[in-house]
Amino acid sequence: MRGAGGLVVAPPRVQAPSAQLTYRGGPLLTAVEVVTVFWGAAWDEATAQATAQSLNAFFQFVVSSPYIDQLGEYNTPQQKIGSGRFAGTARVTDPAPGASVTDSAIQQMLEGELAGKSLPAPMVYYAFLPPGVTVVAGSERSCQAFCGYHDRSAGGLFYAAVPYPNCPGCLGGGDLELLDALTSVCSHELAEAITDPVPGQGWYDDTNGEIGDMCAWQNKKVGAYEVQLLWSNRAKACV
Repeated sequence: MRGAGGLVVAPPRVQAPSAQLTYRGGPLLTAVEVVTVFWGAAWDEATAQATAQSLNAFFQFVVSSPYIDQLGEYNTPQQKIGSGRFAGTARVTDPAPGASVTDSAIQQMLEGELAGKSLPAPMVYYAFLPPGVTVVAGSERSCQAFCGYHDRSAGGLFYAAVPYPNCPGCLGGGDLELLDALTSVCSHELAEAITDPVPGQGWYDDTNGEIGDMCAWQNKKVGAYEVQLLWSNRAKACV
């Protein structure tokens, strides 16, 4: 798994019965604003464009859906989680991604676009990689160790990286269609970015990780979309 903020490759881990998220005193994203960033010229192709449009529609729906409402369990006295908004989308072709890109390269791309005013701020930026591109984060590689992750950059930018699911392990073990796999990964990272935007400093469990890690690849439908179940301290279960 890629640190505290990543989604492991299927199959899911077995959830420990002692799971309990505790609040570590850090910030929450109480009214999340999402920008999607599609990196690479491959997103100009018709099939990829359709996928990007579907992902944008997913975010427009999910940020003010019951999926966000259930996170109210993790309000703090000073921070109340509510609906967010989809703030826009961008396509970046320069610089172009290579066959493999590092986490630092993703951060640099996003921060460069932000500095150039191609992206609004402050938001959570979802960086989507095109087919055939491997993301390398530390010693781990996408499709081998993770299917997505979120973090905060050294410059304070909140972001999520979503590699294209080129392997069965990032398609729910081969059980999910492409869009369903992507929305599942995106929902996982969205819930974690809201409740633990600086990994390990918000709502966290030292043994089991973040709110989505405990329920990896256990899914449900919200509206028309496949989303991942999330851990509930109240229910002591994935809901």
